[in-house]
Amino acid sequence: MKTYIISGAGSGIGKAMANQLASEGNQIILLGRNRANLEEVKSGLKGDNHLILAADITNKDSVLAAAKMAQSIPIDGIVANAGIGGENNWGEKDRWDEIVSTNLTGTYNFVNAFLPNLVLSKNEVKHILITSSVLARLGVVNYTAYCASKAGLLGLMRSWAMEFASKNILVNAIAPGWVDTDMAQEGLQGIADGIGISKAEFFDIAMQSVPLKKMSQPQEIADLVSYLLKQQSIIGQTIDINAGSVMNS
Repeated sequence: MKTYIISGAGSGIGKAMANQLASEGNQIILLGRNRANLEEVKSGLKGDNHLILAADITNKDSVLAAAKMAQSIPIDGIVANAGIGGENNWGEKDRWDEIVSTNLTGTYNFVNAFLPNLVLSKNEVKHILITSSVLARLGVVNYTAYCASKAGLLGLMRSWAMEFASKNILVNAIAPGWVDTDMAQEGLQGIADGIGISKAEFFDIAMQSVPLKKMSQPQEIADLVSYLLKQQSIIGQTIDINAGSVMNS
């Protein structure tokens, strides 16, 4: 049995990750802002040794307080999955700070706060895995904060991969494309509303740039994460899982 901590574990991809890793007999520490959501996810996990930590990753003191509650627990893998999406526009209601402080700074806070727990692990190889996005590689109108924050995560990942390699900590990232989660559905609706068409119409437009013409399912992402947390040779890499919307050679 290994112990993994997952941020943003209360819904979507994070929930699927927690379910998959728990089904393999691991202990899961679920971290997020909404304790009720975390409790609901925990209640459905296989096993009864899982823990909940309620914290806001944008607030360094909040994350450090959560880490203090778990300071004696060795952790074998940190999965930095929490993030938010949506548009931002320059002006009084610009969401730049909110999105960047969650996706980029929040990941920085979360991983650093629980790094001592990772060092406590007796496993020869430990892991840090970051959820980025296909939009780290693409540009989308009015998504400057999201695209920039997700691209920033890849630079953060590569730097940590070099920094922690001597400690046998393998740092990697995944870059999902469209995944069928509440956040993705809200994003589809928001863009559709902005251009004055239905969500179904915009979905068809969005899939024109996706060779497989589909969204991925959260379980597909969880399966990839499960593999990456077992391997011992991949480091400093971003693994794309986007139904073909980006093909890197």
